[in-house]
Amino acid sequence: MTRIVSSATIHRAPEDVFDYVTTPAKWKEWHPSTMRVDGGTHPLEAGETCTEEFVVAGRRGVCDWIVTRRERPALWEIESRRSSGGSATITYELVPSAGGTRFTRTLQYRMPNAVLSLLDALVFRRRIERESATAVDNVRGALEAAQPAAV
Repeated sequence: MTRIVSSATIHRAPEDVFDYVTTPAKWKEWHPSTMRVDGGTHPLEAGETCTEEFVVAGRRGVCDWIVTRRERPALWEIESRRSSGGSATITYELVPSAGGTRFTRTLQYRMPNAVLSLLDALVFRRRIERESATAVDNVRGALEAAQPAAV
């Protein structure tokens, strides 16, 4: 299983960050891999789902996400299992910090076969790391531009 962790301190209250990142309809605003999301026009609760169309490391796909954990404003986790055998879990952890929130996004995924696992090690992982870091930076930029810190 591959694990990618990206973090940033965002000068906004944890509740503001949580509500923004857990609303799938907003993902296209900040995640470079998200092409479209069906469902999720509000912060999703445990058990709720959405469908995402994405391009990750140059590979197109569609997946259904289900919220498996929700502890507002500190933790949110979603899972997707593809019929092809691949799987992914994304966890958002939010910790109050001086002047805002420490936001950590952890992506864990398993490729569906040995060939794609090898390609992941050689090519995909580095691209996914960059996309994940960009996504977290975009969250910070969007929320800090929206209004002054509310901490």
